[in-house]
Amino acid sequence: MSDTRATTLTVRYRERLWVPWWWTPPAVGLAVLIAVQVNLGVPGIPAWIPHAVLISVALAVLLWFSKTEIQVVSQPDGETEVWVGQAHLPVSAISRTAEVPRSAKSAALGRQLDPAAYVVHRAWVGPMVLLVLDDPDDPTPYWLASTRHPDRLLAVLRG
Repeated sequence: MSDTRATTLTVRYRERLWVPWWWTPPAVGLAVLIAVQVNLGVPGIPAWIPHAVLISVALAVLLWFSKTEIQVVSQPDGETEVWVGQAHLPVSAISRTAEVPRSAKSAALGRQLDPAAYVVHRAWVGPMVLLVLDDPDDPTPYWLASTRHPDRLLAVLRG
């Protein structure tokens, strides 16, 4: 017999890393331009089909780019976890946290980057957070994650 009790999670912070809204007109414009070229090259198909397909693909790509979510979740047993995309980390494994401003992002992702670090970088999001780990069983020294509101995220992690 399996245990089917639902566990209640308390979401203390949630942020989805959406692409900027202004990416939509260029994406749709590019899809329309390619659809017109398809219509010129393949006159046998109805003109609306390439438009419908390519505009849908463009919008689906923008939604796919926006699928990354950052969450801080408290479980019923009192343990709190940070979720970045599909990866999660108990807050108890974090020894230090810091904000990486937009101006320091290239250095953090460049020469200073440890190859073993876990990085979730979204170019359209300016700042990042640094989560330094203190777990001898984990070879990952730290996490770097893009976030639009590093101050809010760090306040929840520290609180």
